[in-house]
Amino acid sequence: MKYDFLDDYFLSKKGVTKDFQQEWNAFRFLIDGKMVAYIGHHKDGREILTLKVEPFKSDILKSEYKDIIEGYYMNKMWWCSIYLDGKVPEEVVKEMIDGSYELIAKGLTKKRQKELGLI
Repeated sequence: MKYDFLDDYFLSKKGVTKDFQQEWNAFRFLIDGKMVAYIGHHKDGREILTLKVEPFKSDILKSEYKDIIEGYYMNKMWWCSIYLDGKVPEEVVKEMIDGSYELIAKGLTKKRQKELGLI
C-alpha cells in the first residue's frame, strides 16, 4: 500500500475506531459504529480505500483522477473508491478522508456528537 499514513490519520480523529469485517475481508474505520471508510480489494484484486463523498465532489474527483472510481460495492452516488497503488496525491486523499469523517459525524445526533467530543 502506497499510502502508509492511513491508519494513523484515521485513528487520530476523535471517536474513530478500526475493526476487521470478515465478510468483506476489509478493515473498516468507524465513528459510533457508522462506517467512515474501508480498506479492501476491488474485484480486480487491487487494494482500495472507499470513502463517503458529497455527490457533486465525487463527480469532480472521478473526472480529475483515473484512480478514483465509483464506490466499490457501495452506493455509487455517495461513495468513491481510490486505488491505493494509484497516483492520487496524498493531500487529496486526506481531504477525502476529512470529508467522509465530517459527513458521518454530522449524521450522528447532537447529543452523541457531544458525548464523543466531536462538538
